[in-house]
Formats: sequence, structure tokens, C-alpha cells
Amino acid sequence: MDGPKFGLTFVFFLYKEYCIFVMMTTLTVNIDNKKTEKAVKAVLEALGVDYSIGHDAGSGSLTKSEQAMYKRLKSSVEQIKLHQEGKIQLPTIEEVLAEIS
Repeated sequence: MDGPKFGLTFVFFLYKEYCIFVMMTTLTVNIDNKKTEKAVKAVLEALGVDYSIGHDAGSGSLTKSEQAMYKRLKSSVEQIKLHQEGKIQLPTIEEVLAEIS
């Protein structure tokens, strides 16, 4: 999902003699519209909960070089799967080095 993600941290203190144990829970909420974001923020503020907001960095389009890299990685993963299934033989390191020389 695109849109902001809320990282919520709830802190609970457990007192046992002289030791203080702190347990924190992080809750991630994926929100895809401003109306819901505003409502969730209002609830958190009303509860007095400390929260932080982060936005997805990968929501934009890929550059040409990123698209080329993605295409090569996808092809490599497909070749590895075919090799694991015994359908193709991967080249040796010597063959790969000779190809790029």
C-alpha cells in the first residue's frame, strides 16, 4: 500500500523489586488516504500515545537504470529457479569471466 505508515510505540513498565523492565510494542498501520490519516492521528493524540509517521520512499517510478537493474535481477532469479529444478545448467565462473572480458 502507498501512503504514510504509522509506527506506534507503547511502553509498559513492570516493577519487580529494584529492577525496571521496559517492554515496547511497535504497531505499523498502512494508510492510503489523508482522511484516514487525520482520523488515526486524532485518536492517537487523544489517547496520549507517542507516535511517528514515515512515508514510503519507493512509491515513485523507477529510473531507466533502475528498470534495467530490476530486469536483470528478475531474470537472474528465474534462472536460479530453473537451475534448482534441474531444467538448466548455470555457467561456470570461468565462462562468466570469459564473457565479460
